Amino acid sequence: MAGRWRNTGFFQIRRTGVTAPWGCAGGTPPSRAAVFFWTYGQQDLYTIKIHDFFFHEDQLLEFHWPESLSVTWYESISGEEFSPCRRLVPGCVKSFIGGREPYRALIHRQIPIVSIGVEITPAYYRDYLRRQFPQEYQSLLESFQTLDQTEHFPEMVQLLKQVRDYRGEGLPARLFYDGKVAEAVALVVERHLKRGSRRSVSAEDAVRLADVAAFITAHCADELPLERLSRIGCMSISKLKDAFHVRYGCTITQYIQGQRTEQAGRLLRETDLPVSQVAAIVGYQNPSRFAEIFRRNTGRSPAEYRRACWSSFTEVNDMERKDSL
Repeated sequence: MAGRWRNTGFFQIRRTGVTAPWGCAGGTPPSRAAVFFWTYGQQDLYTIKIHDFFFHEDQLLEFHWPESLSVTWYESISGEEFSPCRRLVPGCVKSFIGGREPYRALIHRQIPIVSIGVEITPAYYRDYLRRQFPQEYQSLLESFQTLDQTEHFPEMVQLLKQVRDYRGEGLPARLFYDGKVAEAVALVVERHLKRGSRRSVSAEDAVRLADVAAFITAHCADELPLERLSRIGCMSISKLKDAFHVRYGCTITQYIQGQRTEQAGRLLRETDLPVSQVAAIVGYQNPSRFAEIFRRNTGRSPAEYRRACWSSFTEVNDMERKDSL
């Protein structure tokens, strides 16, 4: 498997006790990013990927995802993705359908991205699964599409943690991973069948909701009464609340809190302003309330978040100085 990383900028690394011994590990030179990855694949049917990395600077990513279906749990992440515009938050489970429009996201610097995911190829779902379950094949594609992004999929999180912590080798490892991939697909389909198809909004309402989201992003530190937002969206308050949740997967209040958290994160990373002042700048007069919401969105208190960012920056500088000697 080492050959697949040739001419990609990755080099082979090993870290004792980090991942299972069966698989391929790699990383990037510290001048660009601090990256660790581990991957295991089986006969072009599926790939299991574990990532642990951060970028030195904010990175706007845009690439074509190859045709595939995947589900990933992000233990740690900070950023925004576009189309639709929404925050990438720690603890979320996301599905991707590759082979469609380019994927675009802004990943914030110095924040660890720790994830584990399962990606199945067309040979797995279009050939193997469609032959085995011809009547249910369409529901498989719909299941990954409707999963989209959620913070409430504990069964999947538990499964992916089991994959991450497994240490087997040889035939037992292959049987274990084969079973867990099939189980992950089953969980996605089961969730879809239980919840039914996700509702959608009209193209006209999607444009109006994008205007509302953009206004919130630009004015997230201000008071944002629903009456004002409903006028911007040209719809009633009740319709706005319902359509916004369908489109963005969260309430308006959660979206505002997310935007404030993003702005606060930048201030904590890039300035030495007191936490209380950061809270006031992003719209919170009560620092305790700010700390509660910030922890809920990032998994860390503001002080812990700042220490982690500055510690990562210091470690990278030390690595670069050693490499230059």
